[in-house]
Amino acid sequence: MKLHNIVALVTGGASGLGEATVTRIVEHGGYVAILDVAEEKGMALVEKLGSERTLYIETDVTSEEQVLHAIRKTIEKFGALHAVINCAGIGIAKKVLGREEPHDLSTFSKVIQVNLIGTFNVIRLAAEKMIANTPNEEGERGVIISTASVAAFEGQIGQAAYSASKGGVVGMTLPIARELAKYGIRNVSIAPGLIDTPMFESLPTSAKEALGAMVPFPKRLGYPAEYAMLATSIIENPMLNGDTIRLDGAIRMQPK
Repeated sequence: MKLHNIVALVTGGASGLGEATVTRIVEHGGYVAILDVAEEKGMALVEKLGSERTLYIETDVTSEEQVLHAIRKTIEKFGALHAVINCAGIGIAKKVLGREEPHDLSTFSKVIQVNLIGTFNVIRLAAEKMIANTPNEEGERGVIISTASVAAFEGQIGQAAYSASKGGVVGMTLPIARELAKYGIRNVSIAPGLIDTPMFESLPTSAKEALGAMVPFPKRLGYPAEYAMLATSIIENPMLNGDTIRLDGAIRMQPK
């Protein structure tokens, strides 16, 4: 698919990986609906990029009603939905056996609910609309990109919930791609490594540099713009389908 005039929906689009992806798509002539719970940041991004090509919709990805509403608003404003990029997610650090008590189930469930079930919720509802698209010259009607993590493969101590949620994203990538292939809809996931997102904002520069030094090459944290570059490359390359692509500078995470 060409980025020019494409209509995309980006969850978690108000900051970090999502914001970078929204910005890149708009800069290449596309239209984007920004789904996020951070209204102030979402509206600021719309003001920055222009309301003709962007739309902010406050959305909890775990809610069927809110996601359906967001998809309807996107199609009403831009006339179609060609691409979805799932960037919404949360992360926690908790050991299975803490100093005072075991890992609480409510926190574990919340991470799974947002990162895995929320991703699936958006995929299933968006795909239902995409099948109505007129196929392009490749027979393609849509493309869906979800965000996994290297933690899906090398989860560290304290990442049981996060790794489980991202491992689930990886696990459902191929079966969904196989199912949606008959409709001309591709499904791909990206597994970022250490990316300089708002999750690292509280860290001092020295700590960021130490984390970056763990990466074989380049020896730094990744940039959200590099995630956006890969996401848009996936949109444009019809042979990318059914796989999880690592974006990590060849890092393999240690136990802690």
